[in-house]
Amino acid sequence: MASPPSSSSSSASTGDEKPHVLAVDDSLLDRKLIEKLLTNSSCKVTTAENGQKALELLGLGDDGQRTFNGDASKVNLIITDYCMPGMTGYDLLKKIKESPTMKDIPVVVVSSENVPTRIKKCLDEGAQEFIMKPLQLSDVKKLRCQLTKFSNPHNGMLCMGR
Repeated sequence: MASPPSSSSSSASTGDEKPHVLAVDDSLLDRKLIEKLLTNSSCKVTTAENGQKALELLGLGDDGQRTFNGDASKVNLIITDYCMPGMTGYDLLKKIKESPTMKDIPVVVVSSENVPTRIKKCLDEGAQEFIMKPLQLSDVKKLRCQLTKFSNPHNGMLCMGR
């Protein structure tokens, strides 16, 4: 029997706590799609419309150091679009990986452009994955499975693939 869905604003820390994903995309449509797919996959989702807003939500100042300790600082995964005005997804990835407090958070870069040099550059900089848009339910299921492995290695044995 399925248990009722838990509130995403719950501050109780339980073993069944939903993974928290920060989705960053300048396109409202793409943000809504990612949010819907992740929410349907039992994730808590926070969205940001650009890289600067994402850094603010993460509590990172311009120097890469944490400026406050908000709820968004407890992010388990960041999904960012590559092509955004101002700060690109690659720039955001670099800032996160340069931060001593955020460098271990997996970052997934998504793009509608299949540019091999861009993909390699992101992966070399520390991106967990580079996924082509539009994001599919199968992509989210794979990411959700990896999140489960990351937070609880025993549950990850049910995952297939990487």
